[in-house]
Amino acid sequence: MANPANPDDRLGRALAQLVELTAKLRSPGGCPWDRAQDYDSLKALLLEEAYEVVDAVNLRDFDGLEDELGDLLFQVVFYSRLAEEEGRFALAGVMERLHRKLVRRHPHVFGEAKARTAEEALRSWNSVKEQEREASPAPAESILEGTAGKLPATLEAHELGVRVAEAGFDWPDARAVLDKVQEEVDELRRELHTTGDAPGEYDRARREEELGHLLFSLSQLARHLGTDPESCLRRGNHKFRRRFQALERKIARQGRKLTDCSLAELESIWSMVKAAENFSSAEASADTAADAG
Repeated sequence: MANPANPDDRLGRALAQLVELTAKLRSPGGCPWDRAQDYDSLKALLLEEAYEVVDAVNLRDFDGLEDELGDLLFQVVFYSRLAEEEGRFALAGVMERLHRKLVRRHPHVFGEAKARTAEEALRSWNSVKEQEREASPAPAESILEGTAGKLPATLEAHELGVRVAEAGFDWPDARAVLDKVQEEVDELRRELHTTGDAPGEYDRARREEELGHLLFSLSQLARHLGTDPESCLRRGNHKFRRRFQALERKIARQGRKLTDCSLAELESIWSMVKAAENFSSAEASADTAADAG
């Protein structure tokens, strides 16, 4: 008899209920919308749910994170159900395959090899991945094969950097990448100076190329700082949105519209919003330190 206090029983029961619910939705008497979905129609939803998970993580919204992880898990279960209906594989196979892969790629945990640091563990992981590639029936002609060209460009740049770093083609540290970023900024500045304010088609292409180099270098800087460019940019977007909406509220309280303000006024209010936000953050940090003391 299952013990309701046992977390393993709860996990198994919850997973079984989710699988059963998904099968019901896909059944002849289920939901017409769910029955109409296929591998391709779900792709956009899968990406959307993954981005919402990232947003919740960036905000440290743990209630939202629990909810969004559920939505993402449902996509995995749904895809597995589609495959099971075609006799290809089922969710159990997905989980078993993942378990085998994780054990295989962690010889420093489940084997004799040991890893004392995160860096040593990563080298062990990459070594196993390389062995898997070499042992495949048709070895890839390039280590970049398998990187998803349909990813958002920031994530593709991150993955490309990860792949070549595994082969030892990488900057030694974040400071070296920052030097590269500055080099790309200087090249873009020279390009803008050369082409002037009325660039032709060729000049615009050159500017785009130089800007692409800069963005790629910035994505590698994010990687060396232990994050990814998509998370960084989304966090920056969130901060800009919050500050600009505060600016809008200040102007609205004055009975005015954005278009009534000069650029100098807007910049002045923007500085006030930033200063107020920074002051609030400093106060919060001081309170936290006081509580800890």
